[in-house]
Amino acid sequence: MNRIKEVLKEQGRTQTWLAEKIGKSYVVVTNYCNNNTQPSLPVLRSIAEVLDVDVRELLVSTKE
Repeated sequence: MNRIKEVLKEQGRTQTWLAEKIGKSYVVVTNYCNNNTQPSLPVLRSIAEVLDVDVRELLVSTKE
């Protein structure tokens, strides 16, 4: 599970904007945001760089 959608909302950015920045289609980014599919680690890293966050902020912790 990821928090890409939440981080985009916090920053006031759109899925379309992210898709353009990482060179993926809007449909692919929507699938990431809705947790239908998960980005590969290199793509997740790119997303973190574009959003200027630590990659760990994009992931849902499995430990509490």
